[in-house]
Amino acid sequence: MKHIVLASTSTLFGEAYLAYLQPVMATLYQGVGEIIFVPFARPGGISHDAYTAKAAAAFAPLGIRVTGLHTFADPAAAISQAQGFFTGGGNTFLLVKQLHELQLMQPLKAAVESGKPYMGCSAGSNIGGISMQTTNDMPIVYPPTFETMGLIPFNLNPHYLDPIPGLPHMGETRETRIGEFHTQNTTPVLGLREGSWVYVKDGTITLEGTLSARIFEAGKAPYELEAGSSLSFLR
Repeated sequence: MKHIVLASTSTLFGEAYLAYLQPVMATLYQGVGEIIFVPFARPGGISHDAYTAKAAAAFAPLGIRVTGLHTFADPAAAISQAQGFFTGGGNTFLLVKQLHELQLMQPLKAAVESGKPYMGCSAGSNIGGISMQTTNDMPIVYPPTFETMGLIPFNLNPHYLDPIPGLPHMGETRETRIGEFHTQNTTPVLGLREGSWVYVKDGTITLEGTLSARIFEAGKAPYELEAGSSLSFLR
């Protein structure tokens, strides 16, 4: 059975990288000694090696070794042999382009669906949905398809922000953008606020963290769902 954490962000304000996720990471990766890190989203354009080193430092307190996927001569074989995975945030377009062009999206999906633990943050969470079409990222590259792993039966909008009352901003809100998505698509969307994550285990999907999430379904008014609630109804 799948065992997955899809978090809105890797870092909460004033905290260290992955600090708030350490308890759920200990549960997710229990009994795992080494994982593969997927560094392809490259936040701020940092190198794959630098990004892997950052992830490795965050996993060190759990006694888990981290190896970057980019270092393997045969990354597909490495995925099939891995104990678990973590995909970091950054640019979702770049991440999806790399995974598809290297023909790694399906091997990664198969490995996670076989029961190997997976955690994603931001862009790494976006690829857990049906498609990457509800990302907030700029299209800095052009992936061959927007399709992602479909580990959950809906899409995510990480870093979801509510309109700020009184702010003199004339641009579109996240809610407006997701509404535009639903003029062309029927896939449900979960607006995932900072500090929250989707947890998948034993066939159940729940919203975890401290904040509610915003639910968007085609043809319905958006509504709130409290932390701790089941998300298994979203399809």
